[in-house]
Amino acid sequence: MPVRIIPLILAVALFMENMDSTVIATSLPAIAADIGAEPISLKLALTAYFVALAIFIPLSGWMADRFGAKNVFRAAIVVFMAGSICCAFSDSLLTFVLSRFLQGVGGSMMTPVARLVLVRTTKRSELVSAMAWLTVPALIGPISGPPLGGFLTTYYSWHWIFWINVPIGILGLILITKFLPATDEGRNERPVDIPGLVLTAITFAGVLFGFSVISLPAIPIAVGYASIVVGAIAGLFYLRHAKRVQFPILDPALFRLPLFRSAIIGGSLFRIGLGAFPFLMPLMLQISFGLTPFESGLTTFIAAFGAIISKFGVQRLYKAFGFPRTLMLLALIGCAFLAINGFFMPNTPHWLLMGSLFVGGLCRSFFFTGVNALVFADIDEQNASQATAINAVAQQLSIAAGVAVAGGVIEFTSNTFHG
Repeated sequence: MPVRIIPLILAVALFMENMDSTVIATSLPAIAADIGAEPISLKLALTAYFVALAIFIPLSGWMADRFGAKNVFRAAIVVFMAGSICCAFSDSLLTFVLSRFLQGVGGSMMTPVARLVLVRTTKRSELVSAMAWLTVPALIGPISGPPLGGFLTTYYSWHWIFWINVPIGILGLILITKFLPATDEGRNERPVDIPGLVLTAITFAGVLFGFSVISLPAIPIAVGYASIVVGAIAGLFYLRHAKRVQFPILDPALFRLPLFRSAIIGGSLFRIGLGAFPFLMPLMLQISFGLTPFESGLTTFIAAFGAIISKFGVQRLYKAFGFPRTLMLLALIGCAFLAINGFFMPNTPHWLLMGSLFVGGLCRSFFFTGVNALVFADIDEQNASQATAINAVAQQLSIAAGVAVAGGVIEFTSNTFHG
């Protein structure tokens, strides 16, 4: 089977999950008005989704090993579609929050299990190229979500931002069932670490909930800091617990592997630095520059073209220059083009703005492809499911931390220079 077939099949479902995380943002006022809630209160729905991710991502590795990665991935798509349907039928804040939580349960299994399927069905020599195509939805989804959500909400109804997941999910199920090999059903009978699962759930849910409150306080900000402290304490208890059990739900011993440790830490720092760029850039274009939501979406979407183009040369790039040197250079260039956006003004030529977004998207795509492949460079087959779960958790925590840091910087500068 060609190296691109499997990652592109997996990408169909992952695009749905990645797009859904941002498509809702532009529709919150319309949803709030329809269900009789305050727009700020719908922050609970966004938080519920991320809390579900935090709770169930650690379980994804064990589920894939016990029931088969292909089966779990299909089940995750079904759960995600069920959550989407429930969201479309929601008529109150409570039902909407619960529906988003159900979506998060499905989403928690999709990304880590998709990477696990890819690792187990791809030769290591072809992993960089395969991972390049799998990262496309992660880059296109957050950028295409806001304009698509604004278009559907404006010209149709906010319900369609959830109904659209159903045909995409069905297509993903058909392609996965037909083309993906089933090579790992029931490959591991190790028991599930229930105490570890509880501790990791408290740890990651506490930290993500805390970052969410800090980045956009819908409730007193002190609750956010308290939640992070509780999560950190639970994390310390988990590290102690993991040393005492034979099969921890997430094995910290993997961080002894130098390439895995470097990839997780380096990727997390880069995501924190990237911060809330996918969310803040559309706001700057609309509020400060006066663009319409659709014009803003078309402008930022140029970064997706850079991401797609990078896939055709990423394997040759890393083969020619090696991982350490290439990743370091890409991180520097990506940060430079991220900083350049802060100097743009409403009278900046549009071609210059779009050119910067294009190059930035190109560099970020090259970087994340390399980092995601490097995570598995010194991981054996037995620990692949653990590595995918840890990598997925690290991504969610770093993204949430980046949004919180960006929100704190905005609040500080607003109070300092305009307050």
